[in-house]
Amino acid sequence: MPIISLSLPEKIITQIDQTIKEKGYASRSELTRQALRHYLTEDPTIEEINGETTATATLIYKENANRQQLLKTQHLHSGLVTTFLHTHIHQGYCLEVIILRGQSNLIKKFIDNLRQNEQIQQIKISIINQQ
Repeated sequence: MPIISLSLPEKIITQIDQTIKEKGYASRSELTRQALRHYLTEDPTIEEINGETTATATLIYKENANRQQLLKTQHLHSGLVTTFLHTHIHQGYCLEVIILRGQSNLIKKFIDNLRQNEQIQQIKISIINQQ
């Protein structure tokens, strides 16, 4: 099996090691392989959609994050954003759910813009329907 090298912040390494202990993964490599498999099986759904689409983007970020880049992305794509929910969750984090409706190529651009925001710690995309 080929070997790749990753540079990760210490905090993520600590979380990986804790997850290995709690969930019983054999190694960091096995956890990484599982995470990549999950990503690779979910993500193509976004790339494969065409036409008018409804989707949700669920974001998690630190409560004290600078939200300017997120707000700029939402305003730039305001024609897609039908509504959003923002709430504070445990341990100083925010959860935001954005409901999107529009042409799939524009939704893809919106999601790509979100992924460029380093302050967002998690992004989950769900395709609601495809017409």
